[in-house]
Amino acid sequence: MAKQHFYVRLIPPRPTFASDMNADERALMQQHGVYFRGLFDQGKVLVFGPVLDPTDNFGMAVLEVADISEAQQVLEHDPTVVAGMNRFRISPMVVGAARAKEEG
Repeated sequence: MAKQHFYVRLIPPRPTFASDMNADERALMQQHGVYFRGLFDQGKVLVFGPVLDPTDNFGMAVLEVADISEAQQVLEHDPTVVAGMNRFRISPMVVGAARAKEEG
């Protein structure tokens, strides 16, 4: 079965989160980064990272998984979601083209 793609918006607890998170929040975000790096290494994530819009900070990712159920399961296990700090929104998407990150 072909993999499906999903755009994920990780919704932080407040718009200024990226610039004013406290130590506990920063520790959770470090766990989040490790978790998503693991998903990336497994081939379930094509790209992820923070979007630093000055008026609306949020995280984004593009998942490549079997179906919406797997996408939801992956996100429900994110340490920041488990802790109740962040929420997420998933949207199905069609990848028109993608380029691998150049090393160096």
